[in-house]
Amino acid sequence: MKIALAYSGGLDTSVLVRWLKDHYNADVVTFAADVGQEEELDGLEEKAKATGAVEHHTLDLVDEFAADYIYPMMRANAIYEGQYFLGTSIARPLIGKAHIDLARKVGANALAHGATGKGNDQVRFELAYAALAPDLKTISPWRLDVFREAFPGRAEMIDYCRENNINVEASASKPYSMDRNLLHISYEAGILEDPWFDPTVAENKDMYKLSVDPEDAPNEAEYVELDFEKGDCVAVNGEALSPAGVFKKLNALAGKHGIGRVDIVENRFVGMKSRGVYETPGGTIYMMGHKQVESITMDRDLEHLRDSLIPKYAELVYNGFWFAPEREALQALIDDSQKTVTGTVRLKLYKGNVTTVGRKSPYSLYNEDIASMEGVQSDYNPNDATGFIRLQGLRLRARFHAQKGFIEQ
Repeated sequence: MKIALAYSGGLDTSVLVRWLKDHYNADVVTFAADVGQEEELDGLEEKAKATGAVEHHTLDLVDEFAADYIYPMMRANAIYEGQYFLGTSIARPLIGKAHIDLARKVGANALAHGATGKGNDQVRFELAYAALAPDLKTISPWRLDVFREAFPGRAEMIDYCRENNINVEASASKPYSMDRNLLHISYEAGILEDPWFDPTVAENKDMYKLSVDPEDAPNEAEYVELDFEKGDCVAVNGEALSPAGVFKKLNALAGKHGIGRVDIVENRFVGMKSRGVYETPGGTIYMMGHKQVESITMDRDLEHLRDSLIPKYAELVYNGFWFAPEREALQALIDDSQKTVTGTVRLKLYKGNVTTVGRKSPYSLYNEDIASMEGVQSDYNPNDATGFIRLQGLRLRARFHAQKGFIEQ
C-alpha cells in the first residue's frame, strides 16, 4: 500500500508519518503545498524522510493560489458571517487538488490528511477528493477510534515523538494551532478556546506574525493606490504586479499599519461554534479597494443582485464546495459582473484602519452634474420625483385606508 499524506511538519503530521507507516504497513509519501507559508516550509523534506517517509514533495502553488483561487473569491467580495475573509477555506480546494495530482504521479492508492475530526478542513479536503478523485481511498486518522485512543491529546503525541526520535517543535507554552498562507494566518484551539482570553495584551501579543499591534503602528498615515482591471488588482502604487505580487506587497503595507486583525466566534460547518483569531492584512486592503471601484462602475441593480449572493458564495467556500456546480455557476455570474470594474482607488492606512480617499474610472457611472446639489442642469428633473414618490407610496396609502387598525404607530 502506498499512502500520499498532506504534510506540514507540525506535531500532528509528524506523528502520522510514522503511525500510518506502522499501522498500514505502507509506504508513505509526504507532500506540502506551498501556498505562501514561507519559512515554515524550510527543512520539510529532511524532516519527513527522517520521520519515515519514502519520499517528499513540496509543490510551489503560490501563483496558482493567488490567480485562480484568491482573485476569483475577491471578485465576489466574499466574507463569511460578515467578518472572516476565508483565508484557510480558500486554500483547501487547491491543496486537495494538488494532493490528488501528487498521488496519481507517485502511484499512491490512498490519500491521508491530519485534519481533526471536529473541524471544517476534513470536510473541505474530502469534498475535493469526492469531486476530483472518488476512486482513491481516503484515510482520516482523527476519525479512527484506534488513533484517538492512542493519542487523546497533545501530551501523548509529544511522548510518541520522543519515544520514536521524531523531532518536533511542540511546547505546552504555545498550545494553539496556526495555519498560514498568502492570504492570512489563523490561530485557534488550545488557549484560544476560551472566548474571554485576550491575545492582544502585552504578554500574549507575540502570537501575531503578519501585523503589528495597531497601538504600535506608525503615528503617520500612509497612502496606497490600487489599479483594477475587470475586477482584479493589477498594480500597486503604479507598479504592475502579478496576483501573488499584489498580495505580498499589500501584506507588508497593511501589516506595518496593524490592519487586518479579527477575533471571532464562527459557526463551523460540522455544527459547533469555534473561536478563531485571524490576520488578513493584504486582503483587508484589497477588498476595500475592490468595493470602491465597484461603487462607481457597477450598475445599481447588478451590484445589489451580486451582493445578495455573497452570503451563499461565502458559505460554499467555507463549507468546502469550491468544485461544486453551484459555486461554478455563481462564479460565472460574478465574473460577468466585473467586466467594467476598472479604475483606481486611493486608500489611507493608519493604525488598523483603512479609509477610502479617492476613486476614479474611465467607466464611471458617477455623473457630477446629476449628483450635484448646485442646480446644475442634467438628465435628472426634480419634478419627476413627484410621480415616482406617489407610485412608490400607492400600496402604503391603500394599506392605511383598508387596514388602519393593524398599523403600528
